[in-house]
Amino acid sequence: MAEDKRAQLDQACYAARLQCAGEDDAIACMATVACELYQGVEGFDWVGFYRVVAPDLLKIGPYQGGHGCLAIPFARGVCGAAAREQATQLVPDVNAFAGHIACASSTQSELVLPVWDRNGDLIAVFDIDSDQPDFFDKQDARTIEALLAEIFGARPEGLTEA
Repeated sequence: MAEDKRAQLDQACYAARLQCAGEDDAIACMATVACELYQGVEGFDWVGFYRVVAPDLLKIGPYQGGHGCLAIPFARGVCGAAAREQATQLVPDVNAFAGHIACASSTQSELVLPVWDRNGDLIAVFDIDSDQPDFFDKQDARTIEALLAEIFGARPEGLTEA
């Protein structure tokens, strides 16, 4: 199973890179990345971006899957923690995460990654939910972090991993 997921994720990331090559519109790239990963990886139940729209506030961006939360403050949930700490959040059991926001009751595990632009500014978080517990691992996180850095921008110097 893990090898199948890894192969699917690698292929979906490759497709997203090809589609976004040379594109400088962040929203177009967000829509493409969300689509490729949602369509390409079995077990990804919801995939999307929450954009930074004001200090300490995220709002829904391009996504695939059921309805997401419309707004998430940095102070709440896994997405808020990723934005607030500017660090990837790998949550094997969302029910054990204090303050988890249940946008969908089917979500069992979650991976949320910060997204920076080429100037080093946090522009969004990338949220992936699974209806399977403990679905994500550190290699998934590293693979997607590399994809996001290539398409949008890299982690600013001086930030440390959480």
